[in-house]
Amino acid sequence: MYNARQDFSAGGVSTEIVDPSLDLFAEINRLKKEKNAIVLAHYYQDSDIQDVADYIGDSLGLSQQAAATDASMIVFCGVHFMAETAKILCPDKKVVLPDLRAGCSLADSCPPDRFAAFKAAHPDHIVISYINCTAEIKALTDIVCTSSNAVQIVESLPKDQKIIFAPDKNLGRWVMQKTGRDMVLWDGACMVHEIFSREKIIRLKQRYPDALVIAHPECEQPVLELADFIGSTTAMLKFSQQNPAQSFIVATESGILHQMAKSSPQKIFIPAPPNNQCACNDCPHMKLNTLEKVYLCMKHEHPEIQLEEHIRIPAERSIRRMLEISAQSGL
Repeated sequence: MYNARQDFSAGGVSTEIVDPSLDLFAEINRLKKEKNAIVLAHYYQDSDIQDVADYIGDSLGLSQQAAATDASMIVFCGVHFMAETAKILCPDKKVVLPDLRAGCSLADSCPPDRFAAFKAAHPDHIVISYINCTAEIKALTDIVCTSSNAVQIVESLPKDQKIIFAPDKNLGRWVMQKTGRDMVLWDGACMVHEIFSREKIIRLKQRYPDALVIAHPECEQPVLELADFIGSTTAMLKFSQQNPAQSFIVATESGILHQMAKSSPQKIFIPAPPNNQCACNDCPHMKLNTLEKVYLCMKHEHPEIQLEEHIRIPAERSIRRMLEISAQSGL
């Protein structure tokens, strides 16, 4: 009897060869209807995946969509912690990830055992964790946040409440500046947002003097100091749509430029240059997902995300608290 799992490597990647003549867009849309599936994609995914997705967004929007969907299967085109978040919120639904190896450098920078000891050393602190973390870290967290709502989450707490902010130190530092709150920061960072070069952005501004610099708060402070606007991925997209400027230097993962160009085709979007020999600033984990892998994971309903309930339940509590505060703030 045929076993779909025979076509998957131990690393959770399909080894099946896809017929190059296959219309993958048509096949994925067929499988959506056949399996009552929804495809959620992060802004940092390849443009083909964004174009076939039912919903494209940042971490907050994707969490909200996962929580609200009535689909039987969620195909999460992003990285592992995002698919975990969908499973946390939808334990009765099947959640699949095109490539199980699609991890996150920021999530990896916060091992659960070390963070548990860190938390224990600050017993009078509430833990706010950026959603870019593992399910185990979410289970150790009081309130999850995203870059869209981190400021509102912190400001929802009493001013004398002591706070641990994890795992992104750059986002935490920016939130401290915005709120005037002193927080204990975990020393983690995103590899993509730490490679932008202040010097190269300055030189790029000399070439494009009218361009506005827009940056994600995960960037390091020297880059943020150059920015005309700082915000979440969705906030950056909205700013580029609403601002009359005709050119933008974009300091975040380059996948967002696809949506920016689609929504404002008359404008110019320039990826901020990294401090390395590469001309790009792609997340290697995000780019592990391909249209072929989306098709195969829908076809075989594998790799599937599974979580133990002793982790899922407290993790869900911290995410639900975030969603409640976001709803109250109108986010």
